[in-house]
Amino acid sequence: MSLNRLRSQVPLLEVLELSHNFGGLKALTDFSLTVETGELVGLIGPNGAGKSTILRAISGLIPISRGSIAFTSRPLKTHAAHHIAQQGIVHVPEGRGIFGNLTVLENLRLATYGRRDDQISPDLEHVLNLFPRLAERGHQLGNTLSGGEQQMPAVGRALMRRARLLLLDKSSMGLAPLLVREVFKIISEVNRQGTTVLLVEQNANMALTIAHRGYVLETGQIVLAGSSQELARDPVVRQAYPGH
Repeated sequence: MSLNRLRSQVPLLEVLELSHNFGGLKALTDFSLTVETGELVGLIGPNGAGKSTILRAISGLIPISRGSIAFTSRPLKTHAAHHIAQQGIVHVPEGRGIFGNLTVLENLRLATYGRRDDQISPDLEHVLNLFPRLAERGHQLGNTLSGGEQQMPAVGRALMRRARLLLLDKSSMGLAPLLVREVFKIISEVNRQGTTVLLVEQNANMALTIAHRGYVLETGQIVLAGSSQELARDPVVRQAYPGH
């Protein structure tokens, strides 16, 4: 099904006029965003713009002062974080957060806690096919993996949770350029295989390369929105991110 067809339907995620105060300061002001089923949407902006705050609000980790968040047309504002995760919104935070004292396979299987279906083994096989390096390092402890390698089980765990919407926070942070390209290639493939992705990035160049659409955030407010091609051509974006 084409993205144009999908966009005629109700958005998978709809954020309307979201506001959040942090320490007496406004971290977000009247922020609105939509993500359609099957899309890969990039949210870019400088450090401190509020990008991570948005993901934490969507996944229920922080309260919102005003506004609404809906997933499959159902409001999320009053739902606890674990209930939101059970609905299929899976958040991969900055820093990956894998368990260093567990092996790669144990990290992946841990994500299936609470599942009672018979598709866990096929899902694990799918993740290992997507990340061949994890298959090679299945019995290696998480804390012995490099930064780029740790990003793989972090995303793999989200897939083991059968994410309908994958929230990725700064997946490229701290990685060498070669690993950045590898990680973004994986994110693009995950989306191509059917997982909807909202990608928060400071690496605007790479984000706009793989995203269908994007939003530019500054000091808690959207200043630009459009297709990745439109944003890449915008003079404001080109000035702020000259490497694009």
